[in-house]
Amino acid sequence: MTTEATLPSTTASPTARQVWTRSRGVLLAFVILLAAGIAIAAVRSSSQHGRLDPRSPDPYGSRAVAELLDDRGVSTRVVTTADAARAAVGPDTTLLIAAPDLLTPRQQSLLHTATENSGGRTVLIAPESASVGTFAPGVTADLATGFDSTLSPDCELPAARRAGTADTGGIRYSTADPEADACYPSDGLPTLLRIPAASEDGDTVLLGAPDILFNDRLDEQGNASLALQLLGSRPHLVWYLPSLSDTSATDTGERSLFDLLPSGWLWGTLQLFIAAALAALWRARRLGPLVRERLPVAIRASETVEGRARLYRKADARDRAAGALRSTTRTRLAPLVGVAPAQAHAPEALLPALSAHLQGDGQAPHSLLFGPPPSDDAALIALADQLDALEREVRRS
Repeated sequence: MTTEATLPSTTASPTARQVWTRSRGVLLAFVILLAAGIAIAAVRSSSQHGRLDPRSPDPYGSRAVAELLDDRGVSTRVVTTADAARAAVGPDTTLLIAAPDLLTPRQQSLLHTATENSGGRTVLIAPESASVGTFAPGVTADLATGFDSTLSPDCELPAARRAGTADTGGIRYSTADPEADACYPSDGLPTLLRIPAASEDGDTVLLGAPDILFNDRLDEQGNASLALQLLGSRPHLVWYLPSLSDTSATDTGERSLFDLLPSGWLWGTLQLFIAAALAALWRARRLGPLVRERLPVAIRASETVEGRARLYRKADARDRAAGALRSTTRTRLAPLVGVAPAQAHAPEALLPALSAHLQGDGQAPHSLLFGPPPSDDAALIALADQLDALEREVRRS
C-alpha cells in the first residue's frame, strides 16, 4: 500500500514571517549594542592613541614639548617600565610620570623611594587619591574640579610667575607643608603644587591637568613657558609612560577579582543587567494581576496536542513523536483486525491479521508501524498522513 505524502501547514511549524516577528526585536537590540560598542571603542582608541607621548604628533600627544626642550639642550628619553624609570633618576634628571594612578602600590612605593633622595625633580601628571598619598605624603587630592581651566599663578614660584596664566585647571590639592609652593588656585585650592625635598635639592611637582603638555594647547596662554620651565630645569628628561607589559606591575599583595577589573567593566556589567531586566519586562507574558480559576480547569484536546507538538519540535524529538503516532495507530488497529490489545504492539501478531484486510504483501504496514524514526520534519508529517490513510483503509475493509 502506498499513499501520497503532503506537507500541510501545522500550528507547530511557525512560518518565516512569525520567526522574523519574534526575533527582530532581539536582533535590532544586538545590532544597536554592537554598533555602540564599535563606536565607543573607535572614539576611545582615537582619543587615547599617543596621549602624553613625546613621540606623538596627535592633538593629545606631546611631541611639540619634546622638540622645544631639545632645542634648549634638554634630552628626552621615553621609558615604559618602572625599573627603567628608577634606574634613570638622578640629580640632573627630571622624571615625568604620565599616569601615576595606573601604577600598582608596589610600583609607586619603589619609585617614591628612588626619587625622594635623588636630588632630581619628579613631575606627576594629574595624580589622584590612588597615588598622591604615596608620592607626596601629607597631600590630599580634591576631585571636585572647577569650571575654569585657565587660571592665574597667584604664587611666588618663579616658573609660574614668568609663565602667567595657564591651562592647569583640573584636580586640586591641599597640604599643610609651609614650604610647598601652591600655584594656580581654583576655588581656594591649588592645581599646581611644588613640594621641595627634605634634605636634597630635588622636588616633586603635582600638576592637576595635562593640558599644558598637549600639542594643540601648547601655544595657548602661558602653557609653553610653564611646561618648558617645569620639565627643563635639568639637562635630562625621562618620560615614563606606564605599560601593560611591565613585569614589575605584579603586586606581591593579594588582590581580589574586582581590584583587577577596570572600572569601565563594572559599569558595563551594570548596563548589561539593566538591559536584561528591560528585555525580561518586554518579553513578559503576563503584565497584569493573576486571574483565579476554579479547579479542575478543562483544557481542550487540541491545545494539549499543540503544546506537546511544540515541545517535541523544540527538542527535535522526531523519534518520540513518531513512536507516539505508531503506538496509537497500532492500539486502534488491533480491535479492528481481531487482535487482542495485549498483542497490539507485537509484529508477529498484528501484521498477519492486518495483511488479511489489505491488498499487497504486508511490507508497507511493517515499515509504517514498526519502521525507523523519520529523518526530518517532512518525513514525520508524511508518516502521520500515511498512518491515517492506513487506518481509514482498514476501517473501510
